[in-house]
Amino acid sequence: MCSSDLEAGRVAGLGAALGGASPGDIICVSGDLSDTRLQITQGGSAGQPVTVRGDGKTAVNGITVEADNVVVDGFTADQPKAPGASLKGNNITLRDSTINDPQKGDNDGIRFWGDDIKILHNTVTDTQNTNGSHADCMQTFATDSDSPASHNVLIDSNRCEEIDNNCLIAEGPNSSAGDGSGDGESKNITFSNNYCDNRASQAVMVDDVQGMTVVGNDIASRINHAFAFQNNATGAVVQDNKIGGNIKFEVGMDDTSEAGYQGPRVGGAP
Repeated sequence: MCSSDLEAGRVAGLGAALGGASPGDIICVSGDLSDTRLQITQGGSAGQPVTVRGDGKTAVNGITVEADNVVVDGFTADQPKAPGASLKGNNITLRDSTINDPQKGDNDGIRFWGDDIKILHNTVTDTQNTNGSHADCMQTFATDSDSPASHNVLIDSNRCEEIDNNCLIAEGPNSSAGDGSGDGESKNITFSNNYCDNRASQAVMVDDVQGMTVVGNDIASRINHAFAFQNNATGAVVQDNKIGGNIKFEVGMDDTSEAGYQGPRVGGAP
């Protein structure tokens, strides 16, 4: 049951509802808000998150969450400013939403940072490498206090379609990109039951993330290998994935990531 029920055209009312939300509130939004980015900075409590709910067709110009204990459900963003959804905080859920053709920056679909994040049943389409971008379906990285290491993340039953780069790139604070903070560690990310159609060398790149689980995914891409683990990405579990016939091998891994690995035979370098 909705605590607030808002229709398109009442943007001021939406801002007031979001800013004044209390634990357990459900704010329902309908209509076309495609010129407005959904900005959520007020969360609930661990047992009573604030829920912001669209009807599955509710149009927004992207989603930004910078709060703890938030659920976002049922929105559509067509050509939003990238990233299409940006999630920063703890105990955040993004579900049943669609992001199509994110624009500018790195043209990423979803970026996330924090603990106990759930990304469930979403669709990201048409991320394009235009103007030097590196357009991924989803990405996390740890560079400073504003983009910290991620822990205990579940990415389940999403669709990444027509992705120019990775379906997921997960980088820890000591990633080989060389721009991490060096503080803490990223660990325990599960990537499960997702569909991936992408055009990078791999579908999933894991760099300095420990305890990664990759299970039950459908990788339909024409790529070199499905999953890459490098730079102390130890403790990985890979199992029960469906790998397209055009993929040369399932797992690429360097020798620093071998400890604790459970999965199919490594086919080559990451």
